[in-house]
Amino acid sequence: MSDEVTQLAPGLWCIGQKKGGRVHSFLCEEGGELTLVDTLFDTDGARILREIERIDRQPSDLTRIVLTHAHRSHLGGLAALKEATGATVYAHPWEADIIAGERKAQAVGIVPRRPLRVYFPFQFAASLGLGAHPACPVDEVVAAGDHVGPLEVLDAAGHSVGHLAFLWPERRTLIAGDSISTWPGGLAGGWGSFTLNERKHRATLRRLAETEPEAVGVGHGPPIPHGAAGRLRGLVDALDR
Repeated sequence: MSDEVTQLAPGLWCIGQKKGGRVHSFLCEEGGELTLVDTLFDTDGARILREIERIDRQPSDLTRIVLTHAHRSHLGGLAALKEATGATVYAHPWEADIIAGERKAQAVGIVPRRPLRVYFPFQFAASLGLGAHPACPVDEVVAAGDHVGPLEVLDAAGHSVGHLAFLWPERRTLIAGDSISTWPGGLAGGWGSFTLNERKHRATLRRLAETEPEAVGVGHGPPIPHGAAGRLRGLVDALDR
């Protein structure tokens, strides 16, 4: 499948692929420097490197790679991109040793949960602890309130213990990771089968809605380019009923 690229806001591109469950990463440009959120499913980093070339930048302009969390679909290209660019790799401290290949991600339950379309191969494989990614050390750990390039780090625990989201306040754009999904089946509070802590996840959704974003990029599925604040409020209200 060809590359899927959407300009979500000035200086912010959403890069997607079919593998990994319509997974997406996000390339941010400010002051000639690039910051990347997540690295897609493919292990070669080629889609992201092509996008860097397309916007007339060099691999060395990618100075930061930050991870929402340590699940395989979001880590595929990390090691290759680190080698190609020399970028500093950032992640939450709880996720760092998983990314480095020193610990497996926490397994999800094997009993099928909605959305059922992701049970094979995603939930079933994850329940068995399968789906290794090329390991890559994390250079710096970050947590809520920190900044990585133009992005403010937000606590988004629930999908995983150290799940992060990112806000670009000047662009009114939220990168929600797997806290929110738009595939399969449209806007949802992520994949229930992968939510490790439902209480924390609900709290995360409320916090993310309170950022009042105009645009939202999600881990799985197409982004919401306009009017996202109202849609997130509606999602939270529906889940609270």
